[in-house]
Amino acid sequence: MNLRAQINYWLSLNQMTYNKLADKMTKISGKKYTGGGINAKLVRGTLTFKEFELIAKIFNNKLELKEIK
Repeated sequence: MNLRAQINYWLSLNQMTYNKLADKMTKISGKKYTGGGINAKLVRGTLTFKEFELIAKIFNNKLELKEIK
């Protein structure tokens, strides 16, 4: 899965910008986020699982890991 594409999809569905997402992430986590910082992490591939989990929560989604058999 391409995380950047998924987040852009959620942003589009919710008519939200990276800056608005960053504001919500900052409010929930207490850690300062910026729209440009989130985008840069996605481009570099350095977004943490915990950050992606927080973003999913903001968009009312839950992450699940499934074992591949």
